[in-house]
Amino acid sequence: MFIVKLIKQEGKLIYSTDKAKLSYQIFLDKLTEGQEVEMFIGLTSDNGSVAQLAKVHACIRALAKEAGYSFDEMKLLIKKASGLCYTIEDVEICKSFGECSKEDLAGAIEACIAIGRDNYNMNLT
Repeated sequence: MFIVKLIKQEGKLIYSTDKAKLSYQIFLDKLTEGQEVEMFIGLTSDNGSVAQLAKVHACIRALAKEAGYSFDEMKLLIKKASGLCYTIEDVEICKSFGECSKEDLAGAIEACIAIGRDNYNMNLT
């Protein structure tokens, strides 16, 4: 999986950092000939992006498959691990990923990466 931030300069989209360019090259090198890639492009803002939503859902799907959980069970675990759930009068309430800020979604993605690395020896970066 690959997420990158690009900047429009002189009418072209360019990588925001050398690290982003390198990440793209690594992603490209891992693809097999003829493999299809799905791409999401959106403008950045304070709200979570479509790319972040896609990444967190893809990570949750991969973790659920590896762990033997349903998608919804793993999604709840990720929301709890990233601080998106709270309890009021013994009722647990979890924030929807669709309502999350980009910082919230970044936290959820980091929780996925940490859980994958620490519990299942998975690299979700």
